[in-house]
Amino acid sequence: EGQSRQSWLLGRRAGAAAMVVKTDTCSYSGLRIYPGHGIFYVRADQKSFKFLNRKSKSQFLQRLNPRKIAWTQLYRRMHKKGTMEESARKKTRKVNKANTKPVVGMSLDVIKAKRSQKPEVRAAAREAALREVKERNKAKQAAKKAEQKTKAPPAKAQMPKGGNKPKASNKPKGVRR
Repeated sequence: EGQSRQSWLLGRRAGAAAMVVKTDTCSYSGLRIYPGHGIFYVRADQKSFKFLNRKSKSQFLQRLNPRKIAWTQLYRRMHKKGTMEESARKKTRKVNKANTKPVVGMSLDVIKAKRSQKPEVRAAAREAALREVKERNKAKQAAKKAEQKTKAPPAKAQMPKGGNKPKASNKPKGVRR
């Protein structure tokens, strides 16, 4: 028997396929529950919970928060325990450099030429373009005003001050019975 056990261990180390076991997770602790183990609890509202052991079930029924119990997975996740390997991987991520691509209506050469311009030249060109737009808008406003003056609305006939209101009676106002 000792010989077969050694060969079995060697076979396991050599990369033989391991048997897959379906496990559940504990509703309280987050630990794995293997087949044949654990407690299945169904609450009065038909919600079911699977616990690893009586300790987990007891703490769940006492309404103790698993985030405050040091041995639970929720506590470990909250306090970043055992995540050193993951954080080391995240830090060594490659940063992509932005490549210059041509845009619709502009070739790559034009974009590079604009990028290499001095900021003063670029600012002057921008100001000139803004001035041109403002002048165009002013011309539009002036044209609108001139059009409105030529197209004067007809004068309203004034109503007499009294109007067509019925004359107020001298009866006292209040509840009529």
